[in-house]
Formats: sequence, C-alpha cells, structure tokens
Amino acid sequence: MAGFFSTDSKLYRFMSRLTDLFKLNFMWLVFSLPIVTIGISTIAAYTVALKMAENQEGYIAGEFMKAFKANWKQGLAMSFITIICVWAVYLDFQIFRAAEENAVVFLIIGIVTAYVLGFSLLYAYPLLARYENTVMNTLKNSFRISMKYFLRSLLLVLLMAFEIAVMIWNYATMILIVLAGPAFLMLTVSSFAMIIFRELEKTPGTVSVPENPEDAEYSENTEN
Repeated sequence: MAGFFSTDSKLYRFMSRLTDLFKLNFMWLVFSLPIVTIGISTIAAYTVALKMAENQEGYIAGEFMKAFKANWKQGLAMSFITIICVWAVYLDFQIFRAAEENAVVFLIIGIVTAYVLGFSLLYAYPLLARYENTVMNTLKNSFRISMKYFLRSLLLVLLMAFEIAVMIWNYATMILIVLAGPAFLMLTVSSFAMIIFRELEKTPGTVSVPENPEDAEYSENTEN
C-alpha cells in the first residue's frame, strides 16, 4: 500500500500532473480575464505546457509569471490577431447562413478562411513560447509546419475536437472545461509540437539552439 502512494507510483504521478494542470488552467483563466491579455497569457501557458510535455516543468506559477512578463508585447499582438481571425471566420459563416444568393460561395470562402487561419494559429503560440521571432514570421512558420506535417496536424485537430466533444458531453464533464479544459488542450498541442520541434532542431539551419540546452530562449530562423 505504501508503494501505491509513493512518489514513484503511477497514481502519484497522475495526481501530480492533474494538479499542475489545475494550477496552469487557473493561472491562464485569471490572466486572460481582461481579454486583451489572452494572447500573453496563452504564450505563458504554452511555455509551461511545452516543459510539461517533456516532464521538465518546475514551479508552475513562477514559470508562468516569468513567461507572462517576458512576452507581453508579442502576446498583445497575438491577442488582437486571434480575436480578429475568430471574428472573421464567424462573420463569414453568419453571412453564409443569411445569404439567399451565392450562399455556396460564402461557404467555400468560410471553409478556406478557417483552414488557413486555423493552421496558421495551430503552432503559433508554442512557437512564440519556445523561439524568438516576429509575430508574422511565426504565423507563417506555423502554417508551413502544419503543411509539412499535415497528417500529424490533422490528427491533432481531430484529437482536440474529440477532447472538446467529451468535455461538453454533459454538465458533469463541462466541469472539466472550467477546471482544466484549456490547459489540457494546450498540453495536447504541446505534446505534438515538441515532437515536431525536436525533429526540426536536428536539421541544420532550420532553428538555432543555444549552447546551453537548459536555456529556455531559442532563436528561430525567420527564413524557415
């Protein structure tokens, strides 16, 4: 019984990870409340989630706050870009629903827009959390990575859709959204992203990695 509750047991590791997700989700929600800070908060959350994906996380709140302070400028830009992108897709589909003529055209535009914007944002936050680059180059690189690893990216999108469907299944499961939903989704994305990032880092010239492998700051080649 003692071994069952030891720090090396699977139960302890599971509960520890679940607690970390609760903490990360709480931090993300609180610091996203002003809405305009949601981009900064998301980059900070991904900074922690990427480390969690490799079991390298430390003090959740401390790492989150450090990343939040370091990424406010790019995070603020991403807040507006993300809000505009979501609004653009929503508006297009609303026009499609209301259109009496050329409805198919608006449907096609909406699908294409959602496709491009979705894949441009898919890895954007993890990229900003791990590498130094401009926001526009990061969005371009996110789309390029999504296309290069299309099947993995498509699987990631489908997995996220499944996780969301489970979370909104009923009132009981919707509690998961409040407690750990966003953090769980970010950990899912981070787990996929880290595998891809590690592969890209093995290719000379794709990304430049600092001499100290423990350094959290990376510089991404803007031509990639």
